[in-house]
Amino acid sequence: MAVGLKDRLPSLIPASAASWTAALARLTGRQLREEWFGSPPHLWSIARPRSEGQAAAPRDFRPADIERGRAVLGGVFAFDGLELQVGAGGDPWNRPSPSRAFAIQLHRMDWLRDLAASGEAGPRTALALVQGWDRVFGQWNSFAWSPAVLSRRVFNLACNMKRLCARVPAEDADVLLASLARQARHLLLLHDGPRWAAERAASAALAGAVLAGRAGKPLMAKGLARLEPALKGAVLPDGCHASRCPEAGLELLLDLLTLDDALLQLGLPPAPELVRAVDRLGAGLRFFALADGRLASFQGGEQSQSARVIAAAAFGETDAAPGGGLAAPPSPSAPHGGYEKLAGRRLQLIVDAAPPAQGAWSPTACAQPLAIEVLAGGDRLITGSGWSSRAPDAQGLRLTPAASTLTLAEASAGAPIAGLRGRTLGQRLEGGARAVTLRRQDTATGAWLELSHDGWVPVFGLVHERRLFMAHAIDELRGEDLVRPAGEDVPKGRRIAQFAVRFHLQPGVRARMEEDQRTVLLCGASGEGWRLRHDAAEITLEPSLHLQGGRPRRTSQIVLRSLIRQDRTGRIRWKIAAEGA
Repeated sequence: MAVGLKDRLPSLIPASAASWTAALARLTGRQLREEWFGSPPHLWSIARPRSEGQAAAPRDFRPADIERGRAVLGGVFAFDGLELQVGAGGDPWNRPSPSRAFAIQLHRMDWLRDLAASGEAGPRTALALVQGWDRVFGQWNSFAWSPAVLSRRVFNLACNMKRLCARVPAEDADVLLASLARQARHLLLLHDGPRWAAERAASAALAGAVLAGRAGKPLMAKGLARLEPALKGAVLPDGCHASRCPEAGLELLLDLLTLDDALLQLGLPPAPELVRAVDRLGAGLRFFALADGRLASFQGGEQSQSARVIAAAAFGETDAAPGGGLAAPPSPSAPHGGYEKLAGRRLQLIVDAAPPAQGAWSPTACAQPLAIEVLAGGDRLITGSGWSSRAPDAQGLRLTPAASTLTLAEASAGAPIAGLRGRTLGQRLEGGARAVTLRRQDTATGAWLELSHDGWVPVFGLVHERRLFMAHAIDELRGEDLVRPAGEDVPKGRRIAQFAVRFHLQPGVRARMEEDQRTVLLCGASGEGWRLRHDAAEITLEPSLHLQGGRPRRTSQIVLRSLIRQDRTGRIRWKIAAEGA
């Protein structure tokens, strides 16, 4: 996989003057805000009105990780493959974290739900850790109170406040509630674009529901008022998240379910926009949850845990199928989010059929147009890198070669911005596909998809077309990837380029090349065999990576290669069918 492409991409994708201007303006504004946020007048303003006790005790619908809770009880914090060992009863706040990404996870306090499920000692340990954090960071700290951290910590503290306050005297409980109030008020002052606006508003409103009296009601009202327009922007009519990230939709749905529970405890009706968003996100969850119970991993989202998916489905508006699975979606298309599904009896495919999110919605977007994932008999066979923001240093996995799609000359159709612009604006995606065409035809015997994108036109003058056909009765998927000149204005001369079609395999899938070099036998966890046949000039099995929980897992990829003159058309055809078919 061409992870090192970042060094070559600046010459292919020039930085826009507008993004430089925006980055410098935001950097200047951020410095001024941070000076104000640490000032006594600001700290005084977010400390009032004082807390008057606790009102709601909302339920966190995310399933707890008991093993992680037990590890924290023993003084071991482990996130994304890194560990910090402080010993039982130790303090993680007085020592450096292994990485910035690790520190973000630590300060978000997602581990509070895991401790709560870890027996009698769990809540006591959670209380000690929260009080330790408050002594060190409770007034103000530019990192610990940053947007990447604060929203999740406010949410997690709100969900666990009842357990924390039950184990301390009233005056200490007042300190905990006052800390939550300060953080939630500060959260409403943060404005870093629409991508996380709904999450921030929901967390602030949830904190307001937890805080009784004058401390809570204004906070809840402000949070709910901000939530309505944020949801209108974030949740598309078909239930997709505006970032086009399936996992982002799942996580927002879980947040809204918790907020809905808190409002119900207070006897307050949920806002119509919240109900509408839950219904739509539930439909989106049904679309993206595949036959193995996990999500399609596109556009900055991992496959997530099946327990997380089932939890959202069980308590949302989504209908569950018999046996605990998910009901079939009412439509095979998500036209607003830009995804399509094909399904046979045992084969299932989902394809990314739209350009990546743009501008402020694109910090998690991936330059992977027309990428596919394929499940066969309940085994996920073909996937992509599964990149998510839990692996901020693996930006190469956002590029085109890290997905199961076509690449030209080992380049990428777009790339995340880096350097000062990336640190200031977030690592937004620049370049790549701007127009994706789609035509679908469903018949009694099967379903056709014809897709194309213009991501290769600026550099190569070529268009990628992908044609997919699913035969229902015989469980056969046929594909054709075609590269053709975009028009008359093609590069001059007989320039020759190599194009490749990649199939990244799910970790654990075994691949064996047959002697004819035209067939690869694939075998998933169930032991069932499937064959991939092709007519490319060359085929190789190469190493690949797939992220799970932010941690890279080694796997492999099938790469089909051919050559093309840039004034001609080239194609590679392939087929996936059950062994023996």
